[in-house]
Amino acid sequence: IHIGLLCVQETPVDRPAMSTIFQMLTNSYIILPLPRSPGFLFKNRPTLDPLNYGSQLGKFSSNCSIDNDTITRVTPR
Repeated sequence: IHIGLLCVQETPVDRPAMSTIFQMLTNSYIILPLPRSPGFLFKNRPTLDPLNYGSQLGKFSSNCSIDNDTITRVTPR
């Protein structure tokens, strides 16, 4: 799980190279770096007041990445 978290870092620079991953998987005496928050983590967003929504839009920023992927539900025939 730890190695998987290292592989899903938001920026490619923070992700380990494949050769490093291979060493992590084959060597039991390697010190693993601490992973940062993954790129797909959704943090709690503040609740916006509907009456002041327009004035509050610029106050909050999000470090979350959003993609356009969809989830397909497979159902039997």
